[in-house]
Amino acid sequence: MFVTPAYAQDAVGATGGMADIFIQLMPIALLVVIFWLLIFRPQQKRLKAQQAMLSSIRRGDTVVTTGGIVGKVTKAVDGEDLEVEVATGVKVKVVRGMVADVRSKSEPVNDNKPA
Repeated sequence: MFVTPAYAQDAVGATGGMADIFIQLMPIALLVVIFWLLIFRPQQKRLKAQQAMLSSIRRGDTVVTTGGIVGKVTKAVDGEDLEVEVATGVKVKVVRGMVADVRSKSEPVNDNKPA
């Protein structure tokens, strides 16, 4: 009454397990590729452009900080800090990473030019 016939598994069904796993992992792999193409890659490009902009800041450039302060760079050393003049005679020290935009690039300043 409760006994059911037992059927033997065939050898073809045992080898199909690897293909089943591959088919189940395919949508996950596809999502990873889509995320990389649409999110991570453009973000890396923006980060590279931001780093290039920050490293090219020179004296005389007009910059905008992340706080919205607009000023002219009076001292730019290769380190982290910039000295920015926000008004006549008012100079503030700004961390280079907090510069949001460079509005106008100036010509390189030649300090060695004879007067």
